[in-house]
Amino acid sequence: MKKTITFIFILIFLATFSSYAQVSTPMQKVITAHDEVMAKMPNLVKLINTLHPKADSTKTGQKYQLAIADLKASNSSMMTWMQGFGERFTADEMLKGKALSDEKKIWIAEEKKKIEVLRKEVNSSIKKAEKLLYK
Repeated sequence: MKKTITFIFILIFLATFSSYAQVSTPMQKVITAHDEVMAKMPNLVKLINTLHPKADSTKTGQKYQLAIADLKASNSSMMTWMQGFGERFTADEMLKGKALSDEKKIWIAEEKKKIEVLRKEVNSSIKKAEKLLYK
């Protein structure tokens, strides 16, 4: 019984310790959000390619054209965000956890807001396209 209690205590200690080790920095949170959005890009392109043959000048076809435009705008927003983000931060700051200057701490907070808006834009455009295609 004593060994069991000791074992449980050790497990609780390790679980607590490992959760402290996994505290995310603002940069890690932004990179994680980027990775989540980036993972949706192949689906976004696939949806554009699926919608394209259905787009024409008819009323229904125009709905497909609008969905394509939304998807392309989301893709463009992602590319623009990545370019701007890459201009603000170094690879060491992004990938190796190099400490950020006070100015860059402000920037990373701005980038977190931007990537959240971008996530909503991408998710919305994908949802609208899928709804149109798979009614």
